[in-house]
Parts: sequence; structure tokens; C-alpha cells
Amino acid sequence: MHLGLFILGTGSHVAGWRHPGAMTSFQDFNQVQEIARIAERGRFDLIFMGDNLYADPGAHPSYTVRLEPMTMLAALAAGTSRIGLGATVSTTYNDPWSVARVFASLDHISKGRAAWNAVTTASGQGAGNFGTVHPDHASRYERAAEFVDVVKGLWDCWADDAIVADRATGTYIDTARLRALDHAGTFFKVKGPLNIGRCPQGQPVVLQAGGSAPGLALAARTADVVFSVVQDMDEAKAQYAALKKRLPAHDRSPEHVTVLPGVMPVVGRTPTEAREKLALLQSFVNGSNALQLLSDRLGQDMTGYDLDQPVPEIALPDTYHSFARVMLAKARRENMTLRDLYDLVAAARGHWVLCGSPEQVADTLQQWFDERAADGFNVMPPYFPEGFDDFVDLVVPILQERGLFRHDYEGETLRDHLGLPRPPSRFF
Repeated sequence: MHLGLFILGTGSHVAGWRHPGAMTSFQDFNQVQEIARIAERGRFDLIFMGDNLYADPGAHPSYTVRLEPMTMLAALAAGTSRIGLGATVSTTYNDPWSVARVFASLDHISKGRAAWNAVTTASGQGAGNFGTVHPDHASRYERAAEFVDVVKGLWDCWADDAIVADRATGTYIDTARLRALDHAGTFFKVKGPLNIGRCPQGQPVVLQAGGSAPGLALAARTADVVFSVVQDMDEAKAQYAALKKRLPAHDRSPEHVTVLPGVMPVVGRTPTEAREKLALLQSFVNGSNALQLLSDRLGQDMTGYDLDQPVPEIALPDTYHSFARVMLAKARRENMTLRDLYDLVAAARGHWVLCGSPEQVADTLQQWFDERAADGFNVMPPYFPEGFDDFVDLVVPILQERGLFRHDYEGETLRDHLGLPRPPSRFF
């Protein structure tokens, strides 16, 4: 089983920062370092940091006030030794050469632990910060497909042995082992190569969270790890099987793509204690901040609806991703009211909430793993540090005792942790 940690400095619960003793700042690097130390102590595969490109005071606090992820991960690399370091960088609001360079740099700094979460950016709220109009869904995915290809091509422009540094002959670079990319496509024209040698991992790990048909197609062709948004096991099994079946068409082996559903575990030493913790977290939620978050997730203003009536029929805009589809499907399947739905969103922003004793949580994770609904999980603690300590100290040992999770790291790089081969350069 593989375990990733999704870091939001105040926790994944929208009001988790109000929990007594919870971290309240995602700008305090000392607090972020503490989260990373807990994750490495728990032998997690990687830390993953999401990102957004605008500030909305009504949204989740950690999406509005935060440190820039790549700067943060570079600093964390110096204080950790094994855990993978992943971050979201948009393919819509960046250029391939810069993205390839920054992740290659992180891979060198961390000695092979870098991961890029390639996203198309669903929300258009950040477009104004770049002086542009947000592209439609289809255009974003067409651009993303070319973007990822260019980034991977740039990572391959250096052979492993291109840097000679031979003092006797005076040869520093073997130019026969270095080449330009010379890409000219629909969206990008990129000469290359990068001004940094081949990465320790060959290529940094590529993460994606595609839930739409174009997203799944892109993930099947290019992703090493897929973060899925699911609410029940049957749904998770269907998504898992659908993705794995796509891989042979791209000459890829199913075991070389790791599927990690997002889960917010609320762990108590007893089931009653766990329920009390969740109830306390929910008591911090007020209607205005939850409805604001729900409106953002569904791409339209929901504040005018009756909270105690069934969830209305909603036509989702094409700019919104799988969170919205999963939440609406669950709401209709379970005859939820709008109040039920916004409680779900407040709890984990649309992700799966798993509440129970350590044994109950471990049992459920094992069932999903054994029945091929997941290769592991992207753990999203409701608040830090206690909400994460509960999982690491109480659940991880059970998974280890059952032979489901490592007792120690066996390799040096993130690819080692995930059991992924080091990709050869396509050019050498």
C-alpha cells in the first residue's frame, strides 16, 4: 500500500484550524517542517501540496493564505531525507521550459524525490491575475497534453553521462550526449535543452487528478500517480479498473500507475471518540462559509436555494472537475438535502471522510486495497498536527503489522518508494 500526504497547513477540514491546538498558519515554515517530519516518521511515500492562483477570503483558509509550493518544497528537501516532494503547477498559466527546469532543480536538490502534479486549473478565478481569459475545458486539456509532452522531452535532452568534467582533457560536456528538443506544436515552440543535467530519477514523477474523460485519457498516457475523487468503494473500483484498462494502449503496465483516492481520516481510540471529534469539527462550520465553498465547487451561486430541500438539478459548467460530479452523484444516490451536501463539502471539500477507531479505519483501507479500489491513499488530515499524528501513530502500525505497509524505506528516490522504473531518455 502506498500513502501520500495532502498538505493543507490548516487541515483539509474547512474549519479544522479552529480545533484546539491546531496549526493556524500556512505561512509559518516551522509548522510545515513539523508536518513533513511526521510524514517521514510515518514512512509515507510523498508529501503533496496543492495550489491555486487567486485569493478568495471565503474559500478554504490554506488556499487563500499560503507559501508558494515550489519554494516551500525546496526548503523542505534540506530537512528531510527520503520522503517524496510533490506540488501542483498549472499547465494553463505556466510555460513548459520553466516548469521542466524548476522540477528538475527540485529533483537534484532532493536527490531524486520530486513530483509534479500537472493540472489544467479548473477555476477561472485566477485568469485576471495573468491578464487573460480562462480557456474552455477542451482547450485546456489539449494544451495540457502538449505541455506534458514538452516537459518530459526537455527532461530527456541530456543523457545520463553527458556531463564529463574531465580535467585532463578539458572536456566538461560531451556535446554528442546533449541535444535540442526543437518542439513546434499547436501551443508551444520550445528549442531546449534545459540548462540543467538529467534528473536523478531520469524524470520526476508525474501526478494527475483527472476525473473527466479527457483527464483520464491524459493520465493513462502520462501520469505515474493518479489522485482520484471517490465516495464509495464500488465507484472507486469502477474508476480504478477503467484507468488500468487504458494503459496497455499506451504500452504501459498497470502496476506502473499508482491510484490514490483522497481520504480524510478522523481517528479516535474508540468509535465514539472518533465521532465526537468529527462532531466537534462540524460544529465549527457555519452556513456562510460552507455555502461559499459549495458554490465554488459547483461553479454557481447556491445561496438562494432552500437548504432543507433535495439537492436541485444542476447543469455543471464544463470548467468544473470531478469533485462536482462525484458530490452530485452521491447526493442524488443518497437523497441528500443541500444542507447534507454542504456539510459533506465542509468536512473534506468533497473528498471521502472515514471516521472510526484505528482498527475500523485500517479495516476499511485494507478492504479498498485488497478489492482493487486503490493502490493506496492520499491522506488528508482534518487538522494538523494532532489529526495527522492520530493516523500515523494509531493506524499506520496496524497496516504495518498486517504486512500492508513498509516498516522502513527501502530505496532513496520517490520512484523507488512507488516501485516505478527509472525511465530511459527517449533520445539516447
